[in-house]
Amino acid sequence: MASSFFLDGGMIPRTAARTIDERAELRQAALSGTAVLEFRGRKHVIRLVNISPSGAMVIFPHVPNIGERLSVQLLDRGLVSAQVRWVKDGRIGLSFAAPLA
Repeated sequence: MASSFFLDGGMIPRTAARTIDERAELRQAALSGTAVLEFRGRKHVIRLVNISPSGAMVIFPHVPNIGERLSVQLLDRGLVSAQVRWVKDGRIGLSFAAPLA
């Protein structure tokens, strides 16, 4: 029997702001404001919020599953393989399969 639950960030409400930042690297504003994300066989133009060598935050109106693998075409970096790490309020966090050079 399949579960009707999805790991989309909406299952566990966060009422308090994050008190510590465990990220090991700085996030920078994206040089280009958009990228193309391939999601379930379709390509979507997305807005980049920030980017680091290991991942990015993007604005995306659809709700992918945590762990879902996606391809992202970055204007200045080419095609990058990524995995969804979190989803919340129309934004998703992506972890790149290999660090950007």
